[in-house]
Amino acid sequence: MDPFYPFQMLADWITYTALGLSPTSKLGLSVDFFLYDVPKVLTLLAVVIFFVAIIRSFFPPEKTRKLLSHTHLYGGNVAAALLGIVTPFCSCSAVPLFIGFVESGVPLGVTFSFLVASPMINEVAIILLGGMFGWKIAMLYIVSGLVIAITSGIIIGKLGLESWVEEYVYQIRMGDAGELPDQTWRERLNYAVSYVGEIVGKVWPYVVVGIGLGAVMHGYIPDDFLAKYAGAGNPLAVPLAVLVGVPLYSNAAGVVPLIGVLTQKGVAIGTSLSFMMAVVGLSLPEAIILKKVLKPKLIAVYFGINAVGIMIIGYMFNAILG
Repeated sequence: MDPFYPFQMLADWITYTALGLSPTSKLGLSVDFFLYDVPKVLTLLAVVIFFVAIIRSFFPPEKTRKLLSHTHLYGGNVAAALLGIVTPFCSCSAVPLFIGFVESGVPLGVTFSFLVASPMINEVAIILLGGMFGWKIAMLYIVSGLVIAITSGIIIGKLGLESWVEEYVYQIRMGDAGELPDQTWRERLNYAVSYVGEIVGKVWPYVVVGIGLGAVMHGYIPDDFLAKYAGAGNPLAVPLAVLVGVPLYSNAAGVVPLIGVLTQKGVAIGTSLSFMMAVVGLSLPEAIILKKVLKPKLIAVYFGINAVGIMIIGYMFNAILG
């Protein structure tokens, strides 16, 4: 039995009985979609973020920096990408994290593997993708994101672009924060509960807006409209999706509900996920913030490598799952 079946029953009752909307009307379909998806997504977030928070409690920033600074060769890129999944990151923390990593001796390529993985493969994206498309798609997305993060970090590391980092970054000495005391399980559980409240409190407006837009698309856009312009038959659909996604600023909570509707309307899964990766992994606001520590040439290389990687992944998804 679908664990979210009670949500569907409640949404159906409110939409078609309490509100008296027709099951065949566009408004009825949109309202039912919205009332079902909002509690479903928020429940998924609350439950899974709790367990992710327990994992995160074992990886405070100082411990993460020390771990990455002692890795070697490609193992550092792999470790950085994996840690990016469970370590807090957003565009507002890009500057202090970047400075901290470089100052601690973390190689530039390894730092970029972390920088790519953290926003792109976050717990919100994984939870929402798993709930909407199934965990096979979610796992493929995780693997794809890791491949992009690891590969881009290795390439940037091989290019030797340290001179394209602003000089003051290497002159900063942040000091040694020392070892943090181990937390008890009670402290970890308290942290997990507070973290759930913090994250859900921040992302719920994005969830509501994203699902609201998706509900409108679900009810009012004809099934063959988007497929005609962004379906699997258009060879330029993937790069167009990436180009459209980069200027946008949102997180996974606001984008994934739209991805669900796009695929329902006939947009190929790889094209939809390429759009999502571009929105959450590359954005103009992020570039503006990173400009404080990176010279424009390095930002261009960072965006270019990731955009190409995202497009390759999009085409592969379309070929495998199309």
